[in-house]
Amino acid sequence: MPAPTLLVLRALALGDLLVAVPALRALRRAHPGHRILLATAGPLAPLALASGAVDEVLPVTSPADLATPPSGPPDVAVNLHGAGPQSHRALDATRPAHRIGFRCTGVDGWTGPAHAEVSARHPHERALWCALLEHHGIPADPDDLRLPPPGRGAPVIVVHPGAAFGAKRWPAGRFAAIARALERRAPVILTGTAPERELALEVAAAAGLPAGRVLAGRTSLTELCTVVAGAVLVVCGDTGVAHVASAYGTPSVVLFGPVGPERWGPPPGPHRSLTHAELRRGDRFGDEPDPALTAIRIDEVLAAAALVLDRDGPGQRAAAPTGTDART
Repeated sequence: MPAPTLLVLRALALGDLLVAVPALRALRRAHPGHRILLATAGPLAPLALASGAVDEVLPVTSPADLATPPSGPPDVAVNLHGAGPQSHRALDATRPAHRIGFRCTGVDGWTGPAHAEVSARHPHERALWCALLEHHGIPADPDDLRLPPPGRGAPVIVVHPGAAFGAKRWPAGRFAAIARALERRAPVILTGTAPERELALEVAAAAGLPAGRVLAGRTSLTELCTVVAGAVLVVCGDTGVAHVASAYGTPSVVLFGPVGPERWGPPPGPHRSLTHAELRRGDRFGDEPDPALTAIRIDEVLAAAALVLDRDGPGQRAAAPTGTDART
């Protein structure tokens, strides 16, 4: 008889997947006899499978893409995507026997807690989904997020100037100043997506770095992970590569704007979170950088970088996070 299926929906981006790893591992421990299917973006499959918590990825770009698995209706459907009716109804359409998720007005069968109540007590995204599972009797550790690296690249410093929205994008000229200063510590490379390549080239040129140091748009996800896993430092905004650094224990300095580190910040370990929360406007999808981000000074970033570099120099990285350097 085939194993029963546990279907999880998390059809979001890179960072969203990585902060869900602790919850996925908790589901694996709680349902060792189930085949766990994760409905998420297809390109994220290597990381999902590397977590050890997922047997198969069902490529979807939104809840609307979800269909009943080829093996038939799942025994358990788990909504790690959201708390609204769209994702709940998409999972209901697969005709699961059991459901795990937040309670949702107007959608029957979901007996979990209210999202607002849990997020008030557990604001961090990792802790939020773990708390949801705890409500359903499934123990979960929000710090169980480390992944085995696909390989280790050279001991470089990664500067990642891009972000999906302008509200999270620190000015390019400041990233160039950071890259120019950190080049004294280790070779600096620029990463990013294909649409961010021109930005990365602009930063490299202003920093006096050769265009060959710009990897933006030239790496697969696995290659990017290999680069980050070997790096001695990552400097970036509140975007996916920050969570890649957390997953591999790579020291990082992460700059926060419209959303603070209390929601998306790195775990305890060789990381620094910088923001000026008192100035936060909070428009996550805005075109202009949030004042909480633009108030971060170049010298603040360099001081934070020195702290993590001097603490966790090349070859000195701890096997697992200890302590905390995060601040707001």
